[in-house]
Amino acid sequence: MKILICEDEEILLTALEFRLSKQGFKTILAKNGKQALQLIEDEKPDLVVADIMMPYVTGLELVDFVRNDFESDLPIIIISALEEDDVILKAFELGASDFIAKPFKPTELVLRIRKIFQEQQIATTNS
Repeated sequence: MKILICEDEEILLTALEFRLSKQGFKTILAKNGKQALQLIEDEKPDLVVADIMMPYVTGLELVDFVRNDFESDLPIIIISALEEDDVILKAFELGASDFIAKPFKPTELVLRIRKIFQEQQIATTNS
């Protein structure tokens, strides 16, 4: 499974890459939303982990673009230090698959990724 990590904080980006790679996932890295959109088109990841506050294209704009312009149901987990209810609600309204508030344990992210992949597998098996 290929996961695109879009995070502008270098330390967190590196930590997430290390943890997900160690769990057997192939990782693709983007440092801003514009780069992430290009990588989604070019690399066709199985899941995206994106920060809300990013240069050029925000995480919310990324979700909106993927759902409406790409017309894709690509799973997207939004991560953010923002714990404002309206931002979380907006992320889900736009089509985010999950939301994790910073700071979080990388293990929590791995568990949520696995849950999404298991749900996809069940949905595929049942259809």
